Amino acid sequence: MANEIIIDAQGAVVGRLASFAAKKALQGNKIIVVNAEKARIIGRKSVILDDYIKKRALGKGVQKGPHFPYRSDMILRRMIRGMLPWKRTTGREKFREIKCFISIPVEYQNKMKDAVKFEIKNALNYLTLEELSKLIRYNG
Repeated sequence: MANEIIIDAQGAVVGRLASFAAKKALQGNKIIVVNAEKARIIGRKSVILDDYIKKRALGKGVQKGPHFPYRSDMILRRMIRGMLPWKRTTGREKFREIKCFISIPVEYQNKMKDAVKFEIKNALNYLTLEELSKLIRYNG
């Protein structure tokens, strides 16, 4: 059985979190990310929002793609997928072992003392995944 690594995404920079999670998944660990909505994307809000609106526009239509998610936990999971070798079977298999959650599920509340926490970067310009998902019209 592989090790289970719980990552608390509260205040973490999304790119650093995604690369860490992808690397640990490729090493054979099962990854659980909690508080996904509180992860931060560093940069100007207008630039980040324009980028994601363009990505969402690419997936319009039934048979076209890529399809980008609205929910903050799925946005983070998609970012982790970008760090994996998706065109190889190992990348796809390891992606199935990654789970992202909004807030902390009941079954992981007792295990939070062992969770990996990232250093909170004090940046003036950032956008949390929760704000991003609300701005791209997710009503959940």
